[in-house]
Amino acid sequence: MEQTKNKSFADKVWDFFASVKLAIVIFALISLTSIIGTILEQRAEPATNIQILSKLFGESLAPGLYNVFNKFGFMDMYHSWWFTALLVLFSVNLIVCSFDRLPRIWKLVREPIGPMTEDKLRKFSMSREVVLKGKPDSVRNTVKEATKNMRFHFTEIQEEEGYQFYAQRGNYTRLGVYLTHFSILIILIGAIIGIRLGFGGYLNLPEGAVSSVAFSGTNKEIPLGFGVRCDRFDVEFYGNSDMPKEYRSWLTIIKDGKEVLTKSIVVNDPLTYEGVTFYQASYGLINENIDKGIFMFRVILKDGKTADLNLRWGNTFQMPGTDITGKLMSFSPALKIGENGQVFTYAEQMNNPAVFIVFSEAGKQKYSGWILKRYPQTWQLPDGNRIEFLDYWGVQFTGLQVRKDPGVWVVYLGCIAISIGLFIAFFTNHRKIWIKVVEEKNNSKVIIGATCNKNRMSFERNIEKIISLLSKKQEGQK
Repeated sequence: MEQTKNKSFADKVWDFFASVKLAIVIFALISLTSIIGTILEQRAEPATNIQILSKLFGESLAPGLYNVFNKFGFMDMYHSWWFTALLVLFSVNLIVCSFDRLPRIWKLVREPIGPMTEDKLRKFSMSREVVLKGKPDSVRNTVKEATKNMRFHFTEIQEEEGYQFYAQRGNYTRLGVYLTHFSILIILIGAIIGIRLGFGGYLNLPEGAVSSVAFSGTNKEIPLGFGVRCDRFDVEFYGNSDMPKEYRSWLTIIKDGKEVLTKSIVVNDPLTYEGVTFYQASYGLINENIDKGIFMFRVILKDGKTADLNLRWGNTFQMPGTDITGKLMSFSPALKIGENGQVFTYAEQMNNPAVFIVFSEAGKQKYSGWILKRYPQTWQLPDGNRIEFLDYWGVQFTGLQVRKDPGVWVVYLGCIAISIGLFIAFFTNHRKIWIKVVEEKNNSKVIIGATCNKNRMSFERNIEKIISLLSKKQEGQK
């Protein structure tokens, strides 16, 4: 109590930040708030999170809880001042804790070892003895032979009653915990850099459109510094089902009026340019553009000649090399034909796009039918010609997640360092060993004393192995 009263204000502040209890409290707060931030959708529309809260706490409490959480910044908590403050406070606590304990650890790391008395060796928790025939001069080489595989660099001294060997190994492994602490700081710094200098948003980009901005959850524009264009979007389904197998976007980056990068992206294979990453996230149909797209066909005639056609809604075209004309009469993004032959649209996505074409010759209707993009058997015409439905371009949008995290490489560096630090902290140790050979009634008594800061059982097995080898070598000399 007297010592506490005599401490200066600076010492009290230091002790406060060096407290392990403070670290536990801060870590618990970060974990708890992160759980809330994971449950609540960040930067989302109010209705989205009110619906989430309604499922958890009921519709009557949801609006009030939303207002409370929103007031304290939980709707964008990773960019809030208090979450950043928690990370900074945790960093300061970690730094002070490390420096507070470093002198004692550094002393253990740098402290050389010297010879020990027989009494002290017997007091070690790891202590073994064995009596060998012969005087210390003859036993000395036997001890060296038994310990050569331990990878210790022994110091050998001659004493009045015999010899002593001692060594230590892994003294710097005690600093593994500091590498771990340093790595956590690197990760936290990377996270703060990402929070303050990066952003996360979305972009619903129609085919053929160019955008130089993304949007936050509150629809705030986020400048990209360049333009991104969706050249094409396509969905591949499993068999004849409506379950998407893969959706792919062909994107082009435009910088200063020039196309600088083109890439097709799918889920888990994004495009990155100038630190901004575009992830394939969703897709959809642009209802207002449903009659403004471009139908892409490939005509293959009976004689093998081909021609590509780009047509708009209601256009008339002529089959190359023939007098047959076709007219686009109707379109469905998701066509279904009932058992009675009735056709209808069953979805608002491009699940099964189909176009109805009427073919005529000399002003008279020759044949007509639905051409379905996903069913090649509908491409074959009665006269042997073929018209392939390749795409209806310009009526879909690709949903992109847009992220910039300049601190991600700092986080990666911290993750590599923390892996090394944890390996050192958990799988290596500081070992010290002394072997004393003393003469006793024309024989030699070998006393082994050892210490280690962790993984004691493994070290004890090594010592037992030395005792066993000494005994076997003694028996071999008989």
